[in-house]
This record gives sequence, C-alpha cells and structure tokens, in this order.
Amino acid sequence: MKVHVEIDCTPEEARRFMGLPDVEKANAVYVDAFAKAMQGAANTDQLRDYAKQLAPMGQMGLRMFESFVENARKAGERPIADPDKPDA
Repeated sequence: MKVHVEIDCTPEEARRFMGLPDVEKANAVYVDAFAKAMQGAANTDQLRDYAKQLAPMGQMGLRMFESFVENARKAGERPIADPDKPDA
C-alpha cells in the first residue's frame, strides 16, 4: 500500500515543523563573503578556485552538492507512474 501526503507550507514553516535550526543569519554572512570574493575574480578559473575555498567542506562539499544536483536532475527525467494503472 502506498500513501501520498501533500503538505502546503512555506519553507520557514517546514523548517520549524521538522525542528531544524534557523541558519538565516549564518547563511547571509556566507553569501556576503562569497559575493565579495566573486567580485575580485578575473576569470572562470579564479571563480572556481574561490568557490572551492569558500564551499562548506571545500572540494568534498562541492562534489557532494554536484552529485545531489545531478541525482535530482535524473530523478526529474524519470516518467511518473500512473497510480491507476496496475504494474505490468
């Protein structure tokens, strides 16, 4: 049996419901530092190097994020099964 539950809420409501900490201020500091570093970059290689240095957990964090985005893209390409049709 499959049960599908859809909840309509804002990201802030979801964060509070799941008991996650509010990291808005820390994120703002991180984004500001990243933006300032990017302004001084002269080419794309320099931008990539800055991103690697500033990214959480450095290169490993960047690879994990790239993997996450790639997996999400692949999942979005899969056809959605029709729940009214029996499996073949």
